[in-house]
Amino acid sequence: MYKNSAREERAVSPGGVLWTVSIAQLMVSLDVSVVNVALPSMRTALGFDESGLSWVVNAYTLTFGGLLLLGGRAADRFGRRPLMLIGLALFGVTSLLGGLAQGPGQLIAARAVQGVGAALIAPAALAVLTTSFPAGPQRGRALGVYSAVTAGGAAVGVVVGGLLTEYINWRWVMLVNVPMALVGAWLARRHVARAGAGDTARRLDVVGAVLATLGTSLLVFALVRTESESWGSAATIVTLAVAAVLLTGFFVYEATYAKEPLLRLSVLTNRSVSGANLYMMMVSITIFTSFYFVSLYLQQVLRMGALEAGLAFLPFCLGLVVGSLYAVRLLARFSARTLLIVGGIIGAAGMAWFSQIRPTGSFLVDVLGPSLVTSFGIGPLLVPIANAATSGVAPHEAGMASGLLNSARQLGGSIGLAAMSTVAAAAASNATASASEGERLTDGYGMVFASNSGLLLFAVLVAVFVLPRRSPGPPPGPTPRQDAGPMARRDVRREKATPAERG
Repeated sequence: MYKNSAREERAVSPGGVLWTVSIAQLMVSLDVSVVNVALPSMRTALGFDESGLSWVVNAYTLTFGGLLLLGGRAADRFGRRPLMLIGLALFGVTSLLGGLAQGPGQLIAARAVQGVGAALIAPAALAVLTTSFPAGPQRGRALGVYSAVTAGGAAVGVVVGGLLTEYINWRWVMLVNVPMALVGAWLARRHVARAGAGDTARRLDVVGAVLATLGTSLLVFALVRTESESWGSAATIVTLAVAAVLLTGFFVYEATYAKEPLLRLSVLTNRSVSGANLYMMMVSITIFTSFYFVSLYLQQVLRMGALEAGLAFLPFCLGLVVGSLYAVRLLARFSARTLLIVGGIIGAAGMAWFSQIRPTGSFLVDVLGPSLVTSFGIGPLLVPIANAATSGVAPHEAGMASGLLNSARQLGGSIGLAAMSTVAAAAASNATASASEGERLTDGYGMVFASNSGLLLFAVLVAVFVLPRRSPGPPPGPTPRQDAGPMARRDVRREKATPAERG
């Protein structure tokens, strides 16, 4: 038994782990944005109305974000490899069903269940990464690759979506995930340790997951409905009130009744964790809404085709990827707090430039320039955010911390997209009666980008006043049962054994 376990541990290589996590995270990130360029084609083919179209994006991000904390805790209990394999299988099957959808309801349902698979994959993948690489330069480089894949996946998704929609069919923005899921599952079986984590004494907080998911779903639903229902309408007020009750119930339940809470609220007293997650929400809103509304601006105002619109995102993609990779070097010279302050200011300037888009604009001035400035500001932010969000967290709670960060990213994007859709609609409706359709749309999109600029400036204030100047030290070591790996548990047992037992 011991020899078999030892052989399994020796077979797990850091390079293989990094490849596995990168493929899984690429697929999850890609699907956040790959459908954006295909939305007009989906609307034509399946008969979506304008308000229903945003649910192709929201259905995925809602279940993804709402169940991430549960996915993180499940990874801590059952082990990261089983959760990754189940999530990859679910993701692949629902991608196939979504690609074959014959109506709006079928596609939205497939996207929602796809989000469930992503909620199992993402926290397990990040937890595998943080527990497979020791703290220091080695983990920093691994997080740099992870952040580049996360940013690059979301950005490249727009390009891939354009290519598939233009040259094959919009259905392939869903079907492309099937081979990726198969490759990811093969890599996970080969490179992720079978006993990489797992504490079967833990219970899953299903009640907390239901309260959090229903609360956030109703909140987003209420925000989306404000495009057709006024803020003062009975439907909006009641929906927002129920969402507030459910979310309040979640925090009360976690703090007082949950035996194994989905979110240990004391983690939020760690200023590094709470500050990084709040910062991530602001960045996520900016990235999600930028992909969505810039894509619409390129196609509905500048009249670009799907492929041309996808290629127009390449500079933004490259800026995010290069910035994420270079962030590791920057962290060797500057503190994470400094990078978050400077990067946030640069990103806010880029969004302010975006807000000046014109209905008769050009790619060079209205898209390329602000894309480069924004991406060079946001790109170097993702590594220090991930590093800060997991600082001072015990290894046996790495899944929870990873799930919390991914929840901030996905829920921030989902809630932000719903809110900004309302902002865009309100700004467009306030345009003069003589304004053309392009002018009304541009007014709405410009207001969204101006709002994003303000959110990034708020994130800068979070970095200044919430994040600590120095990263917190590691917490007290976990017990052998809680430790992340079987080798460490054997080492502890060996230290306690007598010389005869060791022999």
